[in-house]
Amino acid sequence: MTLSPRRWKLLALLGLVLLAALAGLAWRWLTPAGYGESIAAGNGRIEATEIDIATKLAGRVDSILVSEGDFVEPEQIVARMNVDSLTAERRQAEAERQRARHALQTARAGVAQADSQRAAAVATVGQRDAEQDAARRRYERSSSLLQRNVISRQQVDDDRASMLSARAALAAAEAQVSAAEASVGAARSQVIEAESAIEAAQASVERVQSDIDDSTLRADRLARVQYRIVEPGEVVGAGGKVLNLVDLTDVYMTFFLPTEQAGRVVLGDEVHLILDAAPDYVLPARVSFVSSVAQFTPKTVETRNEREKLMFRVRGRLDADLLHQHIQQVKTGLPGMAYVKLDPQAEWPESLRVNVRIDATP
Repeated sequence: MTLSPRRWKLLALLGLVLLAALAGLAWRWLTPAGYGESIAAGNGRIEATEIDIATKLAGRVDSILVSEGDFVEPEQIVARMNVDSLTAERRQAEAERQRARHALQTARAGVAQADSQRAAAVATVGQRDAEQDAARRRYERSSSLLQRNVISRQQVDDDRASMLSARAALAAAEAQVSAAEASVGAARSQVIEAESAIEAAQASVERVQSDIDDSTLRADRLARVQYRIVEPGEVVGAGGKVLNLVDLTDVYMTFFLPTEQAGRVVLGDEVHLILDAAPDYVLPARVSFVSSVAQFTPKTVETRNEREKLMFRVRGRLDADLLHQHIQQVKTGLPGMAYVKLDPQAEWPESLRVNVRIDATP
């Protein structure tokens, strides 16, 4: 029996529908079953904290001691800046400090000299006071003898003049003591000034030395060199970046979860990671960050469907002991899946249980 073209089209259409149905069934059979509502999943990439090694002062790069891909330890020297001008500044500051020290010695000698002059002036006052007392007594005796006409008036006048002269000499000696005390005060002020100059010069030496020390660039953590931003001989400004490092002790995967799941995630929750590059290994991690602001959020959220579109950024930080144990294999940018256990009482499925050994670092 010959079929009409219309029936051929109908049979072809039924065949396509049957194939689509079979394909849907096959997809359901071949697709792994989910892990239920107790486990949330999201895809992401391995990331790490990046650090820029930068120079504090503007200058010329003298040498870079590491290459891209090298591992660096804390306090390891990674680059040096040219310090010729700083070395000259330090020598100048040290010369100023030495000059201030000589000035201090001179000022102290001046204090000693002023003290000696004051002591001499005080002794002169004592001498003049004794002379003035003797002249006063002589005048008093002369005046008494004059009343009995034993001596002449001229003798009495001479004794009175001597007394007045001794009194004036005493006043002059006392003035010299005051002047000597003022000289001592001035000399001591010069000592204080010289000591301050030494402190200022010392501070200048320490400041320049600090700049020289800062010109030796060091790593402050265990990291890997990602980029050499400049090369030796190049001039960079203050704060200029020289190297870019990846902190290998702070490695994490960033992934996104919908509102309903993200609301049940708290800091410290278990996260198990499976990387595309190593699908047979399940790595342990912990939730270290949950965004307080949704991503891909419409400006106006009104309906439930729109609310379900909200996605929150979550960060799962890899176990620190595991990172130290396999530090040479740590790489950023690797894609993978992150699984979070939302129900603390739930058990991890066999396929998501951690299967790498972790030895605690000493």
